[in-house]
Parts: sequence; C-alpha cells; structure tokens
Amino acid sequence: MRPKYREGGVTYVSDAEFNPFGFDPDGERFVPGFGDVEADFQVIGDHPGIHGGVTTSVPFTETDGANRLQDALLRGGLLRKTGAPPTVDSTYLSYLHPCVPESSPGDDDYRRQGTFIEAEVRAIAAHVLLPVGERATRWVLENMTTEPTDDIDMAALHATEIVGSGWLVMPIADPETWGEDDRRELSDALIELQEQDYRREADLGRLAGGGGPYYVR
Repeated sequence: MRPKYREGGVTYVSDAEFNPFGFDPDGERFVPGFGDVEADFQVIGDHPGIHGGVTTSVPFTETDGANRLQDALLRGGLLRKTGAPPTVDSTYLSYLHPCVPESSPGDDDYRRQGTFIEAEVRAIAAHVLLPVGERATRWVLENMTTEPTDDIDMAALHATEIVGSGWLVMPIADPETWGEDDRRELSDALIELQEQDYRREADLGRLAGGGGPYYVR
C-alpha cells in the first residue's frame, strides 16, 4: 500500500492498476476500473457493451472506437503505450456501468451501478474528468458542474474545457462517431491542457454524503 495525502489526513490506496479498489459485484461479469489511483485524469465511459472490455476486462479496449480513443490519449500524453491493457500516465479508465449488460441497461441499472463510479471519483479525486459519450457527459455535468444538460451537443462539446465545481471537464464525443479531425482535436487539446495549471481543489461532499464539504486537492 502507498499513502495518498489529502486535506485532514492520509488515505491509503493500492498499487494495483487492475481493479485497485477491489470491487466485486455479486454474480455479474465485470470490467473494473484500470489505471493510476493517484491519476490527474479520469476517463469515464458508458458500459463495456459500448466502449469495450467484454473479453479483456479492461475499459476502452478491443473495439475500433476504443482503439481510436487510446491512440488519441497516447498522442495527448495520457498513455505511454496502447494495448489491452494500455500503459497509463497519471490516468484512470472507468465506466458508469462497469458490469457487462445482457441487454441495453435502463435508468435503474445505471443507478444501481452508480455506486462504483461514485466511489472511484471520490477515491481518485482526479483534477480532470473526461467523460466519453453523451450519457457519461450528462452524468459528469450534472454531478460536477452547474452546466445545463437539457440539450447536449457532443459534437460541439468534444475536446472543449468546462470548469466545474472543483473539476476541469473535457467531454469526448463517442469515438465510434468521430470524423476525420476529432482524434487530432482531442490529442491537441490534451497537450495544450497539460501546458496549463489544470489542477483543481474538488469538493467531494456531494459524493461522500453527510451534507458538508469535503475538499481534496
């Protein structure tokens, strides 16, 4: 175990990259989070049936869209090597709905699975959240920003910066829908972002419960 320092004390986290928090959904096929638990960047996708990992058990692998995304993250400095698994660089990969669905999950399924992503966001406290696709973007905007979510235009939001309540958010259009320039736009935006001071102090009170603020740097 290694220490992760936070305001008010020390929280110990695992050195493991694969399922570092030891999640174990009872009786369900599961694609756990993967990466650096002290990451500055957390990439949040939808579920394995959309963004990959059904066979590899690693998020954002094995599909054409996942390969496109990994390539953009590599060029943008968030991966050191693509693959299944990739080699991450201060990056954590995760899903809103980490279990492999037998059919398209409904709202109740996402609510039931939401405890995993909430726990990961709270534990990692990344400075930058990168939601992939409309559902993940909507979840992040609703929970981490004051941005309206009634009419989300992923083409317009792709690779743009949104300042949230303690997070910097950069939405990513679903890589299955990318046009010729979308991969370059994302990698260029990530490079430019890392040349700035992107670090934020996040208030995790809304995810931690109890009603009070819980600040993490």
